[in-house]
Amino acid sequence: MAFAHLDDIQLYYQTDGSRSKPCLVLSNSLGTDLGMWDRQAAALAAHFFVLRYDTRGHGRSGSAGPVTISRLGQDVLDLLDHLDIQRAHFCGISMGGLTGQWLGAYAPSRIGRLVLANTAARIGRPEAWLERAAQVRAEGMKGVADGAAGRWFTPGFIAREPAAVDRLVQGLRATAPDGYAACCEALAGADLRAEVSAIANPTLVIAGRDDPVTTADDARWLAAQAQDARVEELAASHLSNIECPEDFSACLRRFLAN
Repeated sequence: MAFAHLDDIQLYYQTDGSRSKPCLVLSNSLGTDLGMWDRQAAALAAHFFVLRYDTRGHGRSGSAGPVTISRLGQDVLDLLDHLDIQRAHFCGISMGGLTGQWLGAYAPSRIGRLVLANTAARIGRPEAWLERAAQVRAEGMKGVADGAAGRWFTPGFIAREPAAVDRLVQGLRATAPDGYAACCEALAGADLRAEVSAIANPTLVIAGRDDPVTTADDARWLAAQAQDARVEELAASHLSNIECPEDFSACLRRFLAN
């Protein structure tokens, strides 16, 4: 197992492919871990040095103190420094997409092409995130996990792929409440609507047509604000890389090959 020792935590990561290829960083959503990218890593490792990591408070990564979106972005920069990588493409989904927006706005020289999937410049209402953080600290992950499938996937996918859905839900159930709550609080404070117009990196915004959390309208707004962005819509809900893995990977290959 590979860990980057940051100032306050250990960040767990995995790599696939050759260091001789361009680096592509994959950043997970709230309540998941780097395993959510298994299909993309397998599909893209022949063309990229694929770098996946568990966001702090998730998976095997540590958690310490309050979390902000700038802290999550700095974790990516610190991981790249740890591996002596000066510049990388970046793909983040949901919370990972907010991390990508911060990187595009505040560290554009470290990022090549930017993929923002199932995300928005502000996700949800701050008070709802703070309520969820308080809930999991008081009651644990069960209540959040019980409703996750309907937030993440369409009913059709839930019916077709019950084992895949159950793995994701069980992973959420096993997430450390304090780490999850800290990231909820980061989302409560994350509002990049004033910053996204500064993003000049070539950007692909991926939307799920049936996503109730970060809608296709959110994606179109993001793309309209950034300086060089376009939108792809997939027949999926919130975790589009899992619900439509082949289409998602194909979008990445086409965009990153340009």
